[in-house]
Amino acid sequence: MAGKTPRKSAKVAKKAAAKRVAAKPALLTGGNPQIAKADGDAPVQAYIAAMPGWKGNVGHRLDAIIVRTVPGVRKAVKWNSPFYGIEGRGWFLSFHVFTRYVKVSFFRGTSLRPVPPSGTARSKDARWIDIHEDDELDEAQMATWVKQAAALPGWVP
Repeated sequence: MAGKTPRKSAKVAKKAAAKRVAAKPALLTGGNPQIAKADGDAPVQAYIAAMPGWKGNVGHRLDAIIVRTVPGVRKAVKWNSPFYGIEGRGWFLSFHVFTRYVKVSFFRGTSLRPVPPSGTARSKDARWIDIHEDDELDEAQMATWVKQAAALPGWVP
């Protein structure tokens, strides 16, 4: 066997990859899950599964509303946040975990009707809604905003 380097078998490599996926992600400041940048549903579902406490339920509900409202929606995790968009048109929405709330950001929020409640001068187009533990998520309003946001040109980083 001189001159040959040992290789991991495909089975061992597959098992190691499964362990990395199964490992609970680290939680960053405020409880935001640390998920590697990746495209697709799997990293978004990993992010949602790692959202602590009541926030995980909010994440599942938001994801369900978006998928139901925008068939074929594109998903990714970027900057430790799930992003939702339309292929070739950019991103229209993202959410992020904070200590006391989940922030749902609409990148062209000033164009939505009614305009989501929060925003700053630093971000002239974006608007968001903060969902706290005791808040009642208005799924009908969220679906309306999602539908409107998906129809607009998205944000391209």
